[in-house]
This record gives sequence, C-alpha cells and structure tokens, in this order.
Amino acid sequence: MAENVSLHHKVIILGSGPAGLTAALYAARANLAPLVIEGMRPGGQLTITTDVENFPGFPEGIMGPELMERMKQQAERFGARFEFIAVSKVNLEQQPFVITDDSESHTADALIIATGAESKWLGLESEQKLIGYGVSSCATCDGFFFQDKEVVVVGGGDAALEEANFLSRFATKVTLIHRRDQLRASKILQDRARKNEKIHFLWDTVIEEVYGEPTADKGVTGVRLRNLKTSEVSDFPCDGVFVAIGHVPNTVVFHGQLDTDESGYLLTVSGSTKTKIPGVFACGDAVDKVYRQAITAAGTGCMAAIDAEKFLESQK
Repeated sequence: MAENVSLHHKVIILGSGPAGLTAALYAARANLAPLVIEGMRPGGQLTITTDVENFPGFPEGIMGPELMERMKQQAERFGARFEFIAVSKVNLEQQPFVITDDSESHTADALIIATGAESKWLGLESEQKLIGYGVSSCATCDGFFFQDKEVVVVGGGDAALEEANFLSRFATKVTLIHRRDQLRASKILQDRARKNEKIHFLWDTVIEEVYGEPTADKGVTGVRLRNLKTSEVSDFPCDGVFVAIGHVPNTVVFHGQLDTDESGYLLTVSGSTKTKIPGVFACGDAVDKVYRQAITAAGTGCMAAIDAEKFLESQK
C-alpha cells in the first residue's frame, strides 16, 4: 500500500450526478476550485438512462450519458477537478474534514454530499441488461415513452401504486405484480388504484426473467412469472417493466456522524442544504426521497454550493 498522502481543498463534492455536477459548476464559478470525487458510478443514475426528455433546455431530448458529460465539461471549464476515488472513510469530527481511500487522504474546509441513491432491483441478469430499454424505476421519467402500450409494475407499497396510477395516463393497461396477496400501500392509494380501470393485479407472483433485446427498436417484450403459492410458471407479454420496490440512499459512510431518517436519507435544516455539522452540506437523492428527478437534484446542488460559499466566507 502506498504511503498515505494528504491533499487539501476548499471544497470537496462527493458524487457526480446532476446534484454533484451542478454544485461543482457553482462552486467553480465562485473560484473555490472544487474537487469532485466521482464515486462508483460517474454521472449517477442518468448514465443508465437512454432518452431524457424532461430536462429543460433540450427540446429534442438528450441521452442521459451525454447530458452528464456536458454538465461535467461545463464545470471543468470553470476549474472544477474530477477524480475517481474509492472512498473508504469520511471523518467529519475534525476540521478540515478528511476523506480517505487506500492510498491518500483529501481534506476540505467544506464538504458537499451528493452521493445519490440506488434503485432496488429484482436482481435478474435479464433485468439489468434491459435497463433503459423498457426496464425502469421511474415512471415520471419514462412513462411518456409507453403511450398506448402495456406495462407491468412490481411492488406493493405507496411507490408502486403511485407509479401504476401515473403510468395509467399513458399505457393502455398497467398490471401490478406483487409477491403477497395484499398491498402495503396507504388506503387512499389502494382505493384509487382499484377504481382505475386500467390497473390490474397479479397476486402472490414474482418475475423470474425479463424478455427482450437491449435495442431501441425492440426492448422489453414480456416477462416470465411464477406464482409463489402454486409454483405455476407462465409468460406474460408486456412492453415495459417498472420496478418500484424502493430506493437505498448511498449514505452508509456517514451513519453515526450525520442525522438520517429511518431509511438512511440525510436530514438537513429546513430550507437549506445544511446538515447538523457546520460546513457539511447534502443535496440530491441522498436527501430527497420524494421527487428524485434530475432537475430537482440539480437545484439542490446549486443550493449546496451557495450554502458552502457563504459558510467559507463566514470563516474568513
């Protein structure tokens, strides 16, 4: 193992999705020369998204990876620096803060956390292959692409029913697949879904495989189902699969140092991106479990950079 070397920065940004890149842009324009630690998935979840049609400024739409690359280039233009570092430890108990990997430590006067959240998936190889080609975890992002098509939604909680209701605006049929025989969602959402003529239910059922090809002209064609009570296996044709079984915020490294809710999302002071530790700010999907959109993440990234700039100014 190489000798541990310490490198100091005014601002370090953890994460390089829409929140992290927007924070980098604003911090760089404020002459703070931020270091962006890109994380295990540079560009965040948008790098596995094909067409993005709901980000302002792109009337014809844009591919997710291209949007992230443009945002990165814009931040680099003003002096933001990027490194791919596997962070093993973050120490927020001392000032400056210390971010450590196997070979070196980086210290920062201000830290912006934009580590995002990961969708929970079914764990199928075929599912992973078709993400962005009919498999999605965001109806708000992708529902429009399923006009007059048939889709399935996996899950039984509030998120699944919200997805199903939203998708019914576009799809001709929405089938909700749940591994149990009753829903966990709130009663008002259950009532709304049951009254929706487009929404149908398959109980005690799981998806064992997703059929299709990862190409723009083909995509998802169906799923293989198994009934957990009868063990009966059947094929079910559909054009899209929406997995709505929850999200996991990438915040484990901060547990015990920052306040989180019961699901692990970081808590901030109302109306700001400030955490309980002065100089530490949080934004994007590591905080937001409600909207989870690229544009809302970018907005909070802007807020975090401005909050960090004001904090550093106050320290002078």
